[in-house]
Amino acid sequence: MDILQEINAELTEIKQHPSFKAGDEITVYYKVKEGKKERTQFFKGVVLQRRGEKNTETFTIRKVSNGIGVERIFPTNSPIIEKISIEKEGKVRRARIFYMRERFGKSARIKQKKR
Repeated sequence: MDILQEINAELTEIKQHPSFKAGDEITVYYKVKEGKKERTQFFKGVVLQRRGEKNTETFTIRKVSNGIGVERIFPTNSPIIEKISIEKEGKVRRARIFYMRERFGKSARIKQKKR
């Protein structure tokens, strides 16, 4: 392992989140600072992709708000993330489901996994 990667691994705190993948519907609770105050806000949507590895891993979530698609990218080990909860587990065949951007209404539904 490279020296830089070793130092980076020692300094960053790796958080334990539930395992999720593309197609899952999740809710991310994160901290927002406004002046001196701090509050918790959430972002609920479908995971489009997970990218990177270990300390540099990120994931993209998409939701439709008032008919407008909104995407947000979160670093997995970000200190602002309080918790991640999985609402539904989706069944998709791809690791990156960018085709969801062009879809809306019934065609934008994702099949659920049977438990």
